Amino acid sequence: MIRASIVGASGYAGGELLRLLLAHPEIELAQVTSERLAGKSVGRAHPNLRGVTSLQFSSLESLEPCDVLFLCLPHGEAVERFEQFSSLAERIIDSSADFRLQSASLYAKYYGKEHPRPQELGEFVYGIPEIHRDKIRDARRVACGGCNATASILGLYPLYRENLVELDRTVIEVKVGSSEAGRRATSTSHHPERSGSVRAFAPTGHRHTAEIVQSLENGVPIEVHLTVTSVEMVRGAVATSHVFLNRDMSERDLWGVFRAAYRDEPFIRLIKERQGSYRYPDPKLLAGTNFCDVGFERDRDSSRVVVISAIDNLMKGSAGQAVQCMNLMLGLDETTGLSFPGLHPL
Repeated sequence: MIRASIVGASGYAGGELLRLLLAHPEIELAQVTSERLAGKSVGRAHPNLRGVTSLQFSSLESLEPCDVLFLCLPHGEAVERFEQFSSLAERIIDSSADFRLQSASLYAKYYGKEHPRPQELGEFVYGIPEIHRDKIRDARRVACGGCNATASILGLYPLYRENLVELDRTVIEVKVGSSEAGRRATSTSHHPERSGSVRAFAPTGHRHTAEIVQSLENGVPIEVHLTVTSVEMVRGAVATSHVFLNRDMSERDLWGVFRAAYRDEPFIRLIKERQGSYRYPDPKLLAGTNFCDVGFERDRDSSRVVVISAIDNLMKGSAGQAVQCMNLMLGLDETTGLSFPGLHPL
């Protein structure tokens, strides 16, 4: 069995990792940390795990060596303790933004400060398997993509890969649930499903813009205009992206582009039904799953293509993506432990 531990396991993303790794056939969950809840049962923070495990939260100081270490700390904290973490495990998977960007100057631009360990940035592989699978297989350190960035990148990647769009006219509107704000931001509300409005997102300059640009540009600078707003749901992120074709293409041609990019991807589903309530991707159907659903429509009156891509922000946008990366790093089938298909009706 492979020994895995989770640092910062009391939050929403840490709880999802707990849920997934407890059921993973190849993993022994060794330790999970929470400074606030050290010594308490994990069910104290994650009531869905009551009776599932007798595991208790540990403190950081009691962490022991393991095979894989997952970091689920708030942004800025993993980098401060990185020497400690790197001494404990050969493989590290970080869910924060600390090591996602390859450029220290890009980090300073979007995070408003210099990166504390710029020499480490190039050591991490950006953890979206659909675009970096081979690098992840050989990696010892992976930085998982942000949820808004993951939804946006997976929707637009096929078009950018084939250089089919104007590079200065990409506009993305992401709508997210309250869980993206994290447990700290929603803990004062007795109704987290109503707390989406407590999290304010800037209409411009969102930090995940940097990840999208880094992932989609192909040697030529691009402009991406991203807005993220919270809506009345708990889980989910849906990106509505507007791009403009640089050549004439029919909707049938575009389907060929998306199919060529994603035909062998186990967690990408292309969605466009002629009838019914679910003709386009809907995040409600993805709760608890590692799928990303992608659909699009070609504007009949212009060169615009509207791409819709949806994920569960805590799964494909965080914990599920981390487990998928772990499976690749360990030489396992990348779908192991991630087969839950979702629920309907909701």
